[in-house]
Amino acid sequence: MDLVSRSKWAEYSKAKDLMFEYTDTKHSPWYVVDADDKKAARLNCIDHMLSKIEYQTVHYPSVTLPEVNKTSYQRPPNNQNNHIPKKYE
Repeated sequence: MDLVSRSKWAEYSKAKDLMFEYTDTKHSPWYVVDADDKKAARLNCIDHMLSKIEYQTVHYPSVTLPEVNKTSYQRPPNNQNNHIPKKYE
């Protein structure tokens, strides 16, 4: 948000509310995501979107994987690579 837009917060909010009034219908609803907690907002949004999809069980054929041939390649030591920090495990 830039400095000018901060002074127009009320105008933006009124425009958004008016848009919702005219376009939020039973057939094509708008959903508001409470986003003070960004992680929770993202998880709630994903959960809600997935809840709107009808799923059917898919039966896949059995697959037998061949053994992996690891004898022809030696990986470099793991500490030579840059790693993303593991915050969530």
